Amino acid sequence: MTSVAIVTGASSGIGAATARRLAAEGFHVLAAARRTDRLAALVAEIEAAGGAATAVACDVTSDESVAGLAAAAEAVTGPVTLLVNNAGGARGLDPVETADVGDWQWMYDVNVLGTLRVTKALLPALERSGAGTIVIVSSTAGRVVYEGGGGYTAAKHAQTAVAGTLRLELCGRPVRVIEIDPGMVKTEEFGLVRFGGDADRAEAVYAGVAEPLVADDVADCVAWCATRPHHVNIDQLVVRPLAQAAQHKVHRTS
Repeated sequence: MTSVAIVTGASSGIGAATARRLAAEGFHVLAAARRTDRLAALVAEIEAAGGAATAVACDVTSDESVAGLAAAAEAVTGPVTLLVNNAGGARGLDPVETADVGDWQWMYDVNVLGTLRVTKALLPALERSGAGTIVIVSSTAGRVVYEGGGGYTAAKHAQTAVAGTLRLELCGRPVRVIEIDPGMVKTEEFGLVRFGGDADRAEAVYAGVAEPLVADDVADCVAWCATRPHHVNIDQLVVRPLAQAAQHKVHRTS
């Protein structure tokens, strides 16, 4: 039977690229996000390429909405073997002393509690499959802090802690936990969301960087990790563009 993969935050960026790639790998993909118009277009694209996908409206900050995602997974034929917790994002680049508490609450709810809600809801199905995999897309911001990034790095550090804790708690059960930490990835929306729609500020992050990562690069990492033999667990995969040696060290052309 065709295995089912669930991808949150699938309406754009890394999530959409991951949905396409997993469908190409033979999964029936449940593409979950809030924007159903974008999901419909994504599913149509996947099906036109010969893949299988289903759009599921889901807001990871809502218990009721996540319960609906779990119900949709139960309704699809085939074992649920893969969950990609990709929904997340950043808001603002303010120092701690002037931080917007609302932005911090949103980042924590989407990145951390969203991962918690979805994982709790889908874990029974993943375990029943006998070969479940949970992928948590965190960030290098979950490893290193930087000025102005207090809220985002705090949320991503917490998400990394969730991944590590879950791996310990599931030891001996047929579910592996994989954390993928991308560095500088240029997508169409991440910077726009962070800077409240300011396209110039969003673009300035990548100024002079010849080849930042793109969404397909991260999707490739997700697919590679998820398709290893099930006894192989890629605990943590850090992926950066060649130009980014570290969070604070990026080569930029003049």
